[in-house]
Amino acid sequence: MGKVVMYGSVSVDGFIADEDDEPGPLFDWLTSGDVALDESGVLAVSQASYDYIRPYWNEIGATIVGRHVFDLTDGWGGVPPSGVDHVVVVTHRPEPDGWGAEAPFHFVDSVEAAVARAQELVGDRTVEVAAGDVGGQVLAAGLIDEVRMDVVPVVFGSGKRYFGAVEAQHLLEDPDVVIHGDRVLHVRYRVRR
Repeated sequence: MGKVVMYGSVSVDGFIADEDDEPGPLFDWLTSGDVALDESGVLAVSQASYDYIRPYWNEIGATIVGRHVFDLTDGWGGVPPSGVDHVVVVTHRPEPDGWGAEAPFHFVDSVEAAVARAQELVGDRTVEVAAGDVGGQVLAAGLIDEVRMDVVPVVFGSGKRYFGAVEAQHLLEDPDVVIHGDRVLHVRYRVRR
């Protein structure tokens, strides 16, 4: 099986959105460079960010999100973000009425089921878990192999936490990657087992 990676952009004080679910400047680094990150023409980053992010994005076969993120994005219109093949949604509610069965979205009722389904779908490719409550639950369940953070130089003071409501201590290894991009610091930690 491929590795399971918790990922997201985060403020220096540990938030992925403010109290109103707004990311503020957390994604500004994705449009502040001169190297196209994808074919959209919208995302352009520094060369250092591109060299780190593009190979990682190419590894991802499935992304796991919670129902809250799915609803906030309106399910990305049925098209997984960033070229990902599948999205697995953790929810206790049924999929939305009229949701297309042909869309590569899979609805499950636990984080354990989400990781198992994602790994079944993508085999040796990477399973990405969105930071926040679901990511924190997957970490607490001992199913995260690696934590990747795009640390943005902003302080929110309060909001939605990167690790959600994790209450127990979890040790990470020393960072094995630290890359300085424009308006972002990319950091990667392996989870200590």
